[in-house]
Amino acid sequence: MSGPASPATPRKGSRSKARKRALDILFESEARGEDPQEVLARRIAGADAPPVSDFAASLVEGVVAHRAEIDETISSYSRGWTMARMPAVDRMILRIGVFEIRYCDDVPDPVAIDEAIDLARALSTDDSPRFVNGVLAGVSSGRPGTVAPPSPDRVDVPAGAELAPAGPDEPADDEPPTG
Repeated sequence: MSGPASPATPRKGSRSKARKRALDILFESEARGEDPQEVLARRIAGADAPPVSDFAASLVEGVVAHRAEIDETISSYSRGWTMARMPAVDRMILRIGVFEIRYCDDVPDPVAIDEAIDLARALSTDDSPRFVNGVLAGVSSGRPGTVAPPSPDRVDVPAGAELAPAGPDEPADDEPPTG
């Protein structure tokens, strides 16, 4: 799927930092129940915060602009794991990864996937890199995978969120996932 190109291509290291910064902003906005663009504006204006690159800003803005479609894509490719049951950091990593795969023509899919896996490895559960890889590889190829979800004992479910009932191919909330 084609879309707007990202800003001028900076060094790989700076793009990795930009992805981390975008993840921080998206995570903070969800954790605080704030609009991501307001958090982004505060971060850009803040003298005491690390600088926000154009690429980081474009990732946040792109995820916000396409969030419904991105979340629908993630839901359709994450077998047996609802958005509400995913660790929050995994949701944000997947949102950025899907945005890059679907809308950033200058980012090769394998690069977007590798960067997402690196973020999951550094910031999430032991099971998350494999889960993120499976979902994003499915999105990239157009074929859903059969990756087991992260273990349920390591999930942060937002307060008050209702877990979706298990379907015929997914474990109930009190059963450990298999895969």
